[in-house]
Amino acid sequence: MRAWIERQRGLVDFAVINLGRRWGRNLGLFLAYTLLVFLLASVVLYGDALRREARLLLADAPELVVQRLTAGRQDVLPAEWRERLSGLRGVHAVEGRLWGYYYDPASAANLTLLVPAAGAPAPGRVLLGAALARVRGLAPGDVLSLRGYDGHPYAFTVAGILARESELASADLMLVHETDFRAFFGMAPGFYTDLAVYVANPREVRRVAEKVLDRLPGTRVIAREEMRRTYEASFNWRQGLLLTLLSTVLLAFVLLAWDKASGLSAEERREIGILKALGWETGDVLRMKLWEGVLVSLCAFLAGYVLAWLHIFYADVPLFTAVLKGWSVLYPRFTLTPEVDAGQLVTLALLTVLPYVAATLVPVWRAATLDPDEVMRE
Repeated sequence: MRAWIERQRGLVDFAVINLGRRWGRNLGLFLAYTLLVFLLASVVLYGDALRREARLLLADAPELVVQRLTAGRQDVLPAEWRERLSGLRGVHAVEGRLWGYYYDPASAANLTLLVPAAGAPAPGRVLLGAALARVRGLAPGDVLSLRGYDGHPYAFTVAGILARESELASADLMLVHETDFRAFFGMAPGFYTDLAVYVANPREVRRVAEKVLDRLPGTRVIAREEMRRTYEASFNWRQGLLLTLLSTVLLAFVLLAWDKASGLSAEERREIGILKALGWETGDVLRMKLWEGVLVSLCAFLAGYVLAWLHIFYADVPLFTAVLKGWSVLYPRFTLTPEVDAGQLVTLALLTVLPYVAATLVPVWRAATLDPDEVMRE
C-alpha cells in the first residue's frame, strides 16, 4: 500500500511539473473552467436558497385559504362564513384576514397593506417594510401620505420599520390598524378579504378542503402545499431562464472538451513517446495524464464553487438579483442561510469535472497504446 501511495505521489509531482511547463495554456483553461463553474454554481445555489427560504416562510402559513369568487375574480366575503366553517369536523381555527394591494405612484411599486392578527399598530400609525422605507426615504416618526379609494389623502405616521431579517416577505408591506384599513379601501365592517383555515390533522387537509367547497360553493380553496409548489415553479422557471442564457457558456465548454478529445499536440505526443521509450508503461502514462486532468478540473471546480458561494451568500448576488428575486422596484435585502447540499455538489462536479477528465484521457490512451518509435516519428 505504501509503495502504491509513493508511486501516485511521484505521478502527481510529475503532473504538476508538466502543467507548469505549459503554464500559459493551462492558466487560460483554468480561468475559463472556473468561470463556467462559477456561473452554473451561482444559479443553482441561488435557486435552491430561494426555494429553501420560501419553504421556511410557508411553514407557519395556514393549511387552507378560502377566497370568495365573483365572476371569476376574488371578492370580499362576509364574516358569517367564518362561523360556518368553524363547525366543520377537523378544523382547528378559522381567522378572517384583511389585506389588499395599492399602487404607489411615488415609488412606482405595488404595496401590500395588511392587518396583522397580533401586534397591529395604533390607528393612524403604520409599520413599513425595510425596502419600502428605503425607496420612500422614510424613518420612524415621518408621515406617509397615500390617496385612498375615495381620492382623499390619508396620512400615516411611521411607527417603526420591520426587521431586515424578514425583508424577503415584507419588502413592500404596510401593517396598519383594522380601522385604517377599512377606511382606506372603503371596506364595510363584517367583511374580510379571505379566511385562513387551520386544520388539526395535516393528513386531513384535502378532506377538509372538499368539505369547505361543499358548504361554500363558488369559493376557491388554496392549500399550503399548492402555494409552496407555486413558489417553487416560479423559482424553477427563473432558474431555467438563466441556465438557458448560460447555454452559450456550456456550449463553449463542450467545444473545449471536444477539442481536448480530438487529439494531442505534436509536443505532447512526442513527450508520451519519450516516456514510453524510457520504460513507462501505458498505465503509468494514463495515470499521469489523469492526474493532470483531475488537478486542473478539481482546482477550477473548487475555485468556481467558492466564488459562487461568496457571490450568493455574502455579496448579495449582484449578477442575478433582477432576474431571480422577481421584484421590479422594491428589491429586498436579505441574507440567505448558507447550506451545503451534498447531492447538489456531486451533480455539479459530475457535470463539469467528469466530462473534462474523460476528454483528457481519450487522446492520451490513443497515443500511449502506440509504439514509441511510431509516436516520435509522427
